[in-house]
Amino acid sequence: MKNLKRISLLAILMVFVISCACMKDKNTVSGKVESIENGKDGYTAKINTDKNEVYFATVSIVNVGGPENYKRFKEGDVVSVKGEIWKTENENHIKVTQIVSIK
Repeated sequence: MKNLKRISLLAILMVFVISCACMKDKNTVSGKVESIENGKDGYTAKINTDKNEVYFATVSIVNVGGPENYKRFKEGDVVSVKGEIWKTENENHIKVTQIVSIK
């Protein structure tokens, strides 16, 4: 009986780890910066993806972990960012927690 409980717990843990690993890719947005709107401690970049989806990426010093991780985008840059994604009725948003690349 103890072995059955241990195996069940291990199976549940493995499913949880695998599902978390799969979710990481879903929280990445890549595309071209169309415009930038300045804010208090950062900015919001309008990113157009290869699939013609538009995301409003909020980039702030606090959310990326400090000034050493903060980078400023320019219009025309091709960027990749990670963070928390949410949607309103007609807009996609991402609170950037990591800037993966800028080209």
